[in-house]
Amino acid sequence: MTNSLPLWEIFVAVAETEGFSAAARRLSLSKAKVSTAVSQLEQRLGVRLLQRSTRRLSLTDDGRATLPHAQRALQASRDAEEAASESRARPRGPLKVNAPMSFGLLHVAPHVASFVRKFPDVNVDLAFDDRLVDLIEGGFDLGVRIGVLSDSSLIAQRIGRSRMALVASAAYVKKHGAPRKPEDLGQHATLVYSLAPSTWVLTQGRRTQSIRLRPALKANSSLALKEPLLDGVGIARMPIFSIADELKAKRLVPLLTEWELPELPIHVVTTAREHTPLKTRAFVDHLKKCWGEPLSWERAAGL
Repeated sequence: MTNSLPLWEIFVAVAETEGFSAAARRLSLSKAKVSTAVSQLEQRLGVRLLQRSTRRLSLTDDGRATLPHAQRALQASRDAEEAASESRARPRGPLKVNAPMSFGLLHVAPHVASFVRKFPDVNVDLAFDDRLVDLIEGGFDLGVRIGVLSDSSLIAQRIGRSRMALVASAAYVKKHGAPRKPEDLGQHATLVYSLAPSTWVLTQGRRTQSIRLRPALKANSSLALKEPLLDGVGIARMPIFSIADELKAKRLVPLLTEWELPELPIHVVTTAREHTPLKTRAFVDHLKKCWGEPLSWERAAGL
């Protein structure tokens, strides 16, 4: 690294986290050292990069123009170091991973132990959240995303799919009967994932039915819906990755199977860069191997 690169690294951290305190936490430095470093960089360049006030911190016009170049230079330096040492290196260093809550608990966390045993020099930090988080702001190396991706600067690799099923417990079907057509769902108690619209769309060939629901229960996690579902509270549209064992054991009964539900892609996303770190590639390859093809949860469900 050149003598000036640490200053650029601190500036990038401040700009990405929008604060001296947050940047200090990311870099494990004191707030005073972060502030001093940015001031030194501004003095050397002869421009003000940040607009400081008691309430907020923002980039100046010069700061906004400079940031992308600083980010690219910083990443290029890291990539060069990793590329030069990769031939003799093993994956190492901190690896921060983000994934949706239910999927992460069921299909990411169980495979971390075997990864860490294989690569003991990697320190994995898991953060599960069903709400979309900013990888750069959160300092994540990679994220798992389920659904159609919006346009962004992230690099995406499709690694699977998430299929859905309408299901209820055998006890619920015995007591209330099974819906014979999509319109019948309006007469049943439903359990709904609250971060998705309260409308279920079903297709059969060219026919499409959109069913507006009045949920008996809503939750922001499919795992939180599973116990009430098994207890016979109502019908739910569930991702197969969360109910594979229950389908195989016939504790849950598929409904309206002649109709199709939306299928969502599963991607691993990383920040844009020419050289993906060895630790990140190793973790993605490990997950793909553990999930297999067909996907492990689809095999477990007997699909």
